[in-house]
Amino acid sequence: MSTEPVIGVPETSLSKWERGFEKVVEWVPYVTLAIGLVLSLFAANTWTDRLVSIGLATGAAVWVLFMFTLQRDRRRDQRWMRLYFGGLMVFSSVLMFLLPVYFVFVITGFIHAYLLKPAPLAFFGIGVTSIIINSRIIYPDPTADEWWTFGIIVVIQTLAIGFGGVGGEKIAELSEQRRRSLIELEAALDENAGLHAQLVAQAREAGVTDERQRIAGEIHDTIAQGLTGVITQLEAANQVKGDPAELQRRLDNATNLARESLAEARRSMRAILPAPLEGRQLADAVADEAARWSSLNRVPTEVTTTGETQSLHPEVEVTVLRVAQEALANVAKHADASRVGVTLSYMGDIVTIDVKDNGTGFEIGSGTNGGGADPGFGLTAMRQRVERLAGTLEVESEPGGGTAVCATLPAIPIGPSNE
Repeated sequence: MSTEPVIGVPETSLSKWERGFEKVVEWVPYVTLAIGLVLSLFAANTWTDRLVSIGLATGAAVWVLFMFTLQRDRRRDQRWMRLYFGGLMVFSSVLMFLLPVYFVFVITGFIHAYLLKPAPLAFFGIGVTSIIINSRIIYPDPTADEWWTFGIIVVIQTLAIGFGGVGGEKIAELSEQRRRSLIELEAALDENAGLHAQLVAQAREAGVTDERQRIAGEIHDTIAQGLTGVITQLEAANQVKGDPAELQRRLDNATNLARESLAEARRSMRAILPAPLEGRQLADAVADEAARWSSLNRVPTEVTTTGETQSLHPEVEVTVLRVAQEALANVAKHADASRVGVTLSYMGDIVTIDVKDNGTGFEIGSGTNGGGADPGFGLTAMRQRVERLAGTLEVESEPGGGTAVCATLPAIPIGPSNE
């Protein structure tokens, strides 16, 4: 609860306890005044005293009604509340001196003093109320002991009621702060739950996208490349029908490519390492793939390995091998090269694979096929594979100047779980 009084706060923002307390604050002056009036009618000795009591009690009730009860919107105005409280004390004093039984009504001052701000002014209001309610101790001719008794009672009563009220208000304020903190925490938890659900959905979508790209890459690296090779060999076979030996070689190549592609497709579906990498070093697998490609396409290929070879994480080795395969496949499809160089380099925390040819080349960004790279899905698949492992792919080419494809990946060593 803030330091502002409960009275005057919109009802919809108050707790059940606060609404109940507000009703008590509003009705206590009328209830205590009615009790005092009834008692005064029995205690008065003459009808004149009774009529005066009725008149003063009515005046006090009218003052409370028009200065407090009907002024809900003005209760936050401290000047107005001080004026009201001053009038309340005047009526309390007059009634108390008329008939002591009106001490019941004076108790209202203890409750309404808390509406005064700041806290020292509330203590002052409690003190004035205590003086009025205990004034009979020193009236009409007090002794020294009565003065001491009066002073001690007023001080103790003021401090006890004042600090009790301030302490209660602080406890209520802390309780309100906790309530608001819980509301804010619940709102934050709801917001976090929504964000978590959104992140889960995004992660699921990203996972689906990555898996689609992976499957597309595997299809391209196995089935698509294999079918391309088979078609190339069959087309070449049609051109050498007059040469039985060359025709048979082309047909055998097509058959072997189809079988290898089918086997690779099955291995990809089971998430098994490519056959060239099973139980072998990456350098040996790259060299064998280059040799097989050279024999198939009758293009001299030189393979070089630099640096200290090491066993890398399977995903890194698969990516290096796939880049080499794709780059060589593009050379066969587009480059019309007479010589190809493949270099595998281990350089500490990175590993690179370079494939260079002396073919026709192409202009980077022209969108035309040529050189050692396919600007279509092949190059895109290569780049996605490499970048998925925080690597980079660079392609350099110019018309008539050949093409160079270089992939750089982090040399992530094989972990205990992968051994």
